Amino acid sequence: MMPLLLPLHGIGGRQDLPVPFGLAVGGAAVAVTLSFVILGLAWRSPKYRGNASGKPLPAAITRTVEASWFRWLVRLIGLAIFLYAMVSLLFGVDRLTNPIFGFIYILVWVGLVPISILLGPVWRTLNPLRTIHLLLSKLLRQSPSKGLLELPAWAGMWPAALGIFAFTWLELVAPDRATIPVLQAWIALYVVITLFGAILFGDRWFSQGDPFEVYATLMSRLSPWGRRTDGALVVRRPLENLDGLKPQPGLVGMVAALLGSTAYDGFSNSSAWIGWAQNQDISMTWLGTGALILFILVVLLTYSGATVLAGRLSDSSRTSLPGLFAHSVVPIAFGYVVAHYLTLFILEGQRTLIYLSDPLSNGANVFGTGLLAVNTGITNHSTAISVMQVLAVVCGHLLGVISAHDRAVALFPRARALAGQLPLLVVMVGYTCGGLLLLFSS
Repeated sequence: MMPLLLPLHGIGGRQDLPVPFGLAVGGAAVAVTLSFVILGLAWRSPKYRGNASGKPLPAAITRTVEASWFRWLVRLIGLAIFLYAMVSLLFGVDRLTNPIFGFIYILVWVGLVPISILLGPVWRTLNPLRTIHLLLSKLLRQSPSKGLLELPAWAGMWPAALGIFAFTWLELVAPDRATIPVLQAWIALYVVITLFGAILFGDRWFSQGDPFEVYATLMSRLSPWGRRTDGALVVRRPLENLDGLKPQPGLVGMVAALLGSTAYDGFSNSSAWIGWAQNQDISMTWLGTGALILFILVVLLTYSGATVLAGRLSDSSRTSLPGLFAHSVVPIAFGYVVAHYLTLFILEGQRTLIYLSDPLSNGANVFGTGLLAVNTGITNHSTAISVMQVLAVVCGHLLGVISAHDRAVALFPRARALAGQLPLLVVMVGYTCGGLLLLFSS
């Protein structure tokens, strides 16, 4: 995270918890383990129907959401906000009061999560690059789904997973990442690659190659809004919505990149890591890059290994188990995002909105000055914040255990379903303890 934002990760520490930190970690591990035992005794058959479930929304809401005028209104709002922010990127001064830093790192990257949870997969429509591609297709009188080439089936979400790695490397590792030239270069590459991919493969590329859209779509699976298999817009239980996530190549890599990069963010702010890295002969950039890759690989290998072992213990011959259980990692990633970034989003989000009223950072406030004040009251509640962070991590893992259990009893023989989940339980307890240690490591 850029230097201006680093201190915000320190709001609420292990000393602010109402119980000893070791007890909090132990209690979290016990809670996850106990949930597994209770589920094993009481939940012996699958209860989720995924995309086949849901109660239809009122006809008036459905007509409005599916109306062409409404979709274009949302598209143009997203495009207008993007173009407004690009004024800061192209013409604003190179200092931290330039709103483009908060716009990208806070309002977009972190803000995608609450937007997707509250409104569902709205980013597909808000996505400014998808709108630009659609407008170009209409101008050229071509179908937006038609590309020059067919996207190989094996590609899946791997392009988006690589994009997530590239962005988190920019956010957490890249030297001079809080400078305009570096951000200009990254966004230019992102725009060119995304639009070029859409030209080559059609608009299918956005749902597989655009890291922000794929990220937002994954998080929207935890919202109550969805589309049923018959095409109807419905409201359903969030975990049932999550159950409808279909496995595809790269999905495991995507969730590993999300979880691993967030874990590295907590680790990179620890005094132990900073002190050790600064005493090495290797540059911080190379050390940070290696550590980021290592964290992602640890998540990828431990999760994949646990699911493969689960298949053996349950006498399942399926070879696609990592993808079939990948949906259970999404609520864990969500819990980490809440724990790491909620205070950041609340405080720096306000500051970014203030800076956006002066996109060129030249003192010309285009929205007036009456409301330009950051409410920092949240900083007075460090104990509540620390408790919230622990609960976010634990609840994320509990939801992951529930999702994994429902999938296990659907896939594994009944007599072996519980034994098959033991490797996943061990990994999730490890993620819980490790996540809390990293979260409170600074």
